[in-house]
Amino acid sequence: MNTNNHINYIEFTASNLEKIKTFYTNTFEWVFTDYGPNYVAFSNSGVEGGFEKSEKKIKNGVLVVLYHKDLESIQNLIVKFEGKITKNIFSFPGGRRFHFTDPSGNELAVWSDN
Repeated sequence: MNTNNHINYIEFTASNLEKIKTFYTNTFEWVFTDYGPNYVAFSNSGVEGGFEKSEKKIKNGVLVVLYHKDLESIQNLIVKFEGKITKNIFSFPGGRRFHFTDPSGNELAVWSDN
């Protein structure tokens, strides 16, 4: 069950998805589901998450993703309390989400299945 304001998903970046899948499957027994050539989701890890392919040098390779059923209302609260929207609401297979930075510059995302 998805709960508003709880960490729901963790997203990492990786330069080589096949290599990363092999690593986590063999070392931690994670299970993977491919979503095209640039994204793979994982489960059997304690929290669900995914890896997005990126050629950029990884500085902070994790994105914490919160859940909220009403993206527009939570986005307004984030802005009201001095957060900054870094990616506007967009659709993906399974829902919609947006990214933001908190007042210290940490980037997070919020998603909804609505």
